[in-house]
Amino acid sequence: MKVVDPLFGALTKTWQFTTRNKKAGIGSFLLLVLLLITAFPTFFAPYDPTAEIFTPRAGVTWSHILGTTAFGQDVFSQVIVGTRQSMMIALIVGLFCTILSVVIGVSAAYFGGLADDVLSLFTDVVLVIPTFPLIIVITAYVKSASFWLMVFVLVLTGWSYGARQLRVQALSIRNRDFLLAAKARGESSWYVIIVEMLPPMTSLIVANFLGAALYAVLAASALQFVGLGNINTQSWGTMLYWAQNNEALATGMPLWALAPGIAIALLGSALALLNYAFDEIANPALRPVIRTRRKKVRA
Repeated sequence: MKVVDPLFGALTKTWQFTTRNKKAGIGSFLLLVLLLITAFPTFFAPYDPTAEIFTPRAGVTWSHILGTTAFGQDVFSQVIVGTRQSMMIALIVGLFCTILSVVIGVSAAYFGGLADDVLSLFTDVVLVIPTFPLIIVITAYVKSASFWLMVFVLVLTGWSYGARQLRVQALSIRNRDFLLAAKARGESSWYVIIVEMLPPMTSLIVANFLGAALYAVLAASALQFVGLGNINTQSWGTMLYWAQNNEALATGMPLWALAPGIAIALLGSALALLNYAFDEIANPALRPVIRTRRKKVRA
C-alpha cells in the first residue's frame, strides 16, 4: 500500500488538472481518436491501401474522398492504415526514451559523486550526437532502415534531453525533508527513488514522454520522406515519399501529399498541446492567470 498510495495520489491530481485544462482536453481528444484508428485501422479504411484496382489520379469522389494515387490506390485508406506505424513509432520511442531518461537522470542526481559525473558525461555525449547523419550512416551500412532499427536509433539519440531535465528536477528535491525521513527509516535507495522522488515529478515525466513521442514521429516521417526506411510499408512518411517521387502536387494529386502531412500535423498538435498542459503542471508560472471581473460600483 505504501508504494501504491503516493503514485495513485500523483496520478489523480494529474488527471484532475488534465480534465480542467483546455489544451489537455483538445490534445487528449485528438490523441484518443488517433489511438482508436491505430487499434482498428481496417474498420475505418474502406479499401486495401495497397490494392492498385482503381482509376489512377482520380479526383475527390464519394467512393474516394481523398482521391487516388498514381498507381490507382485509395489515398484515404493509406492515411488510415498508415496511422498504425506512425503511432507505434511515437509511443514506443517515447516510452523507451522516458524510461532511459528517468533511470539515468534521477539516478545521477540521487547518488551524486562519481556516479553523477559519469552519467552526466554520458548524457552530454549522447546529447550532441546528430540524429539525422547517424541514421544516414546506419542506413548506408545496412541498406535499409527497418522499423526496429529506426526505433533503436531514435531512442538512442532521443533520451538525453529528458535526462538532463529530470536530473535538474531531482537535484532540487534530493534533500527535502520527506526524502531524508525515508532514508532515516532505513528505506532502500530504489524505494526512495521510486516511491518518494518520482511521484512529485510525474508531470515532468509525462511531459518528457510527450516531447520524445513528438520528436519521434517528426523525425521518423522526415527520414521516411527522404527514403531512409522501408518504403514498402504503410506510414505517413512513406506516403510523402511516394507522393514526392510521383510529383503529386505538379500532376493534379495534391491530396496525396497534403493528407499525410495534415495527419502528421494533427498528431504533432495533440502531443504538443498535451506537452504544454503538463509543462503548466510542472511549472505553475506557466499557468494562465484567471482574471476576475471587477464588480461595477453603482453610482
